[in-house]
Amino acid sequence: MSDEIDDYDRYAPPDTLLGLLQRGRGEGAIRAAADPAGAADLVYGCVRREWRWDRQSDDRALYHARLLRDLGLPLGPVIELLAAEEDTRDRATYVLELLAAGGSAEALEALPDGLPEEEEIRPRRRLTRPDPFPDRDSASLLDLLRDPQSPAEAKGRALFALSLRPPEPALIPLVPGLGTADDTFHLPYLSRAVGPLAERAVPAARVWAASERGWLAWLGLGVLADHGDGSDVPRLIAGLEQDWADRAWCGSERVAFGLARFGPAAVDAVPVLRRFWLCSPHSYERTAYLEALGAIGAPGAAEAYVESLWDCEVATRLLGIANAPDRPHVRERLAYLRDDPMEEPDVREAAAERLGAGRGG
Repeated sequence: MSDEIDDYDRYAPPDTLLGLLQRGRGEGAIRAAADPAGAADLVYGCVRREWRWDRQSDDRALYHARLLRDLGLPLGPVIELLAAEEDTRDRATYVLELLAAGGSAEALEALPDGLPEEEEIRPRRRLTRPDPFPDRDSASLLDLLRDPQSPAEAKGRALFALSLRPPEPALIPLVPGLGTADDTFHLPYLSRAVGPLAERAVPAARVWAASERGWLAWLGLGVLADHGDGSDVPRLIAGLEQDWADRAWCGSERVAFGLARFGPAAVDAVPVLRRFWLCSPHSYERTAYLEALGAIGAPGAAEAYVESLWDCEVATRLLGIANAPDRPHVRERLAYLRDDPMEEPDVREAAAERLGAGRGG
């Protein structure tokens, strides 16, 4: 396989077919359709290997199932993976379940336990966790956070409890002291507890964002992304540029969504947003980069919306459905998404509504 890469931690260049398929980009599916035979080994390789940056967030199964079906590729190499180690077997099983749900008799026959119920195929939502300190008021939890003798685990539980309650402005001055023992990360649930403070945390967040302590700067940028004003745009762009320099692929979506709030006023962010859109291996965050590029009015945003109709991520496909320009091949793709039994219900409904509204139908 000429484009194969042996290092599991590296992605192929983002302008190659393998690099596009590894990332789940829509452009990869479009290119593969033009040369199914040439793409076959790459598609099988992407099912066989785990390329997702975050297995709990990044989607790939439907993307792979569609490639196999739409390119008319034999399922034998995927069925063989049912005898592989657990992770590989699970990926192959999920792909075959989707194909079976889409009407493939071969996929259905290959599944040892048949086709599960619909709700078992789709990812399940996480359960809500209860307050770990139901008998303690917030003031006592703040005292726990102030106490240098309190264990980090107890402080993390206190922060989680505070995140479930009305905002506590008294938490703001405590934030810089709530890092891990080596000051590499913030304590668990700190960002979640700070979030409800909204605009009240902005003045402090501007100080945090300028810190040389990475976790504190990241926390400050998150607050500014959600609640800052136009004066914070240069800080947000600088933060995104630093993420790019550090190849920090997780968490940049929050800054990107924040830049989208400022529309054309954030035009200086276009180059770095476009780099993230094209190159990030973390497909779950790609939606944020596309939303920001579209809100800013970046050149090429319309074509990116079209490409996103083939993207591996549900949210990115939904963004494309809402914004792709009305063209014949866009209408054709919308009908495909509407009618595909493997597609997520929200996507099918959105495609049907768009076609029914006449903006692509």
